[in-house]
Amino acid sequence: MSGLLTNPSTQGVGKVVTDDVVLVQGLTKTFGNFRAIEDLDLRVTRGAVHGFLGPNGAGKTTTIRVLLGLYRRDGGSVSVLGKDPATHSSVINRDVSYVAGEVALWPTLTGRQALDVLAGLRRAAGGEYDDDRERELIDAFALDPSKRIRRYSKGNRQKVILVAAFAARTDLLILDEPTSGLDPLMERIFGECVARAVADGRTVLLSSHILGEVEQLCDAVTIIKDGRLVETGRLSDMRHLAASTISAVVSGDAADRVAADIQAVLGGAEVERKQVQDNAIRLETSVPEEHIDAVLQRLLVAHPTDVRCTPASLEDLFLRHYKVGSR
Repeated sequence: MSGLLTNPSTQGVGKVVTDDVVLVQGLTKTFGNFRAIEDLDLRVTRGAVHGFLGPNGAGKTTTIRVLLGLYRRDGGSVSVLGKDPATHSSVINRDVSYVAGEVALWPTLTGRQALDVLAGLRRAAGGEYDDDRERELIDAFALDPSKRIRRYSKGNRQKVILVAAFAARTDLLILDEPTSGLDPLMERIFGECVARAVADGRTVLLSSHILGEVEQLCDAVTIIKDGRLVETGRLSDMRHLAASTISAVVSGDAADRVAADIQAVLGGAEVERKQVQDNAIRLETSVPEEHIDAVLQRLLVAHPTDVRCTPASLEDLFLRHYKVGSR
């Protein structure tokens, strides 16, 4: 397993001549009277791991199918690896590894046979496949290739398609809920595979509902809801949109005064109080970035203990500000 991040090979990469590996502008896709995607923009730059987020039914998988040429758009423009998937899907997919959240494989084949078929299909289409890398990945994912697919768990079926995707020498990996069914150890191995892919010069579009996974792996994110763009940008630049949590323990005598001072700074926002011991109360509140210094100053005059300032997480950004839920 330790070899996952060593000896990156650049063979098969470098064919992308534009910094925009994926460029979607004003994408619209309808099914009858239902508008699944409306005026969506998505930009994935070369060498990035780009998170694609949204609740179930938001339009993530529909967008991915347009990128792969499986659906034809009804409006807007789409470029993948510098080409239009509506007219050049076979050329594009030669340099794309796609992993779906629900994997359908041949139930009577063994894992080994399924991998051979997937490698053969890749080569028949003019793509490249790394057999040595495949062997590394089989070992890393602890996959038993001698078993038949019908005897595999969901997680093991997922491992087969992940091995095939990472072993293919492609410029772009499009991963739609790729860790579905994997245990935490295998999720960690998956993260190492993504890091190795980037080290090899590849680009990753990662659609996931696991916010911790996206936060750990991604450079930038695009969030959609009901088929429309909500927010996009580098993750480090987006954190200002979510508030940090500040908490501190102050004496009971000072708690009311300090809480009132903080509320004045925050325009009346709630400050939670929790008694932690005799004559000691923990104050906690959500603080926008521009008010953090002022709130800390109000706390310091009360000589607090156990002061904590927790930066906003992607989950905060996703849940507090976008209020996303099922369609």
